[in-house]
Amino acid sequence: MKNLFNFSIFQKLLVTMLLVALLPLSAIWYVDYRNASRQISDSVNQRLGDTSDKLTAHLDSWMAMNMKALRQHATEADMISMEPGRQNPILKSMLREYDWSYLMFTFSPTGMSVGRSDDKPNVDYSDRIYFKQVMEGNPYGKQVVISKTNGRPALILAVPINKEDAAQGTKTVVGAIAMGAQLTSISEIITKIRIGETGYAFLLDQDGKIVAHQKAEYVEKMADFSKHPAFLARPESGKKQVVYEENGKKIIAYVQTAQQGWTMVTQQDYDEAYAPIAEANRNALILLVLTLVVVTAVAYFFSQRLANPIRDLTRIADEMSRGRVVSRLQAAERRDEIGNLARAIDRMGTSIRLAMDRLTVKKSA
Repeated sequence: MKNLFNFSIFQKLLVTMLLVALLPLSAIWYVDYRNASRQISDSVNQRLGDTSDKLTAHLDSWMAMNMKALRQHATEADMISMEPGRQNPILKSMLREYDWSYLMFTFSPTGMSVGRSDDKPNVDYSDRIYFKQVMEGNPYGKQVVISKTNGRPALILAVPINKEDAAQGTKTVVGAIAMGAQLTSISEIITKIRIGETGYAFLLDQDGKIVAHQKAEYVEKMADFSKHPAFLARPESGKKQVVYEENGKKIIAYVQTAQQGWTMVTQQDYDEAYAPIAEANRNALILLVLTLVVVTAVAYFFSQRLANPIRDLTRIADEMSRGRVVSRLQAAERRDEIGNLARAIDRMGTSIRLAMDRLTVKKSA
């Protein structure tokens, strides 16, 4: 075991110089790598998070605008009358004003339609989700359906029509006004989003059904994503970061709940999102290896420059101890500690020769 640590002076010098040079470089590399990783991670989070915020804000604004329009018209006397002759002109005017809508209609508490913007026969809506939501006392009802016009998801929004009794201080639900709205404009904005090469966004309704997605086949059949990791991890409000596996790939995503309960997802392949970190790490390691090679070469050169004269002086001192005469040392020309040592050994050699000469003279006498 002792021999394992019995290094020569050259080895000790080499190891010392390497440690002195590489330890600070390694610390600097580690700090730079950590800082770069944090900055890149913050950039990924900001890019996905900001995209989610913008899309969700647009969706909430669009929904709020339609809800406001329905509520405003629900307070008009002609609407409260629940007479189709008085309601139909208003409904047709609304249809012309909101070009993304394809139908405006009202229905009674029984679910039977009363006024319609298309003048078609009345339809029983009592089995619709939005009818049940309004009649249960919710401030609004909504349901995503497949539009018969283009075969893509469309939204039905409904708000109650209340008749107030000022004398009694009560109000009674006499029906509801509803809008059938195409989601094309919302879908186009979401599906046009591209985040790098692999990143995109998609929208789910409150039940996890696809409302907007870059894959048309998912949209046309309103694919069920209720078991999707992003939907299962959705927050009750606001947004949060989620990392999950999809089709064998690691995905990083931001999942955000809109005001009406829909789920906005912005996602990107984890490897692509964090590729700059891997590249930065690779470049840093290459630089560290190159630095190691250069530092090793320099340390080897200087260690040899220091160790070789010491080895020579050691050999010369050994020869002197055996009584051999040594000529003047070359290292004595140096102007450093090794030169001082060489000159001291040279003087010692001179003293030994003089002593030996005197001893020889005495023996001859």
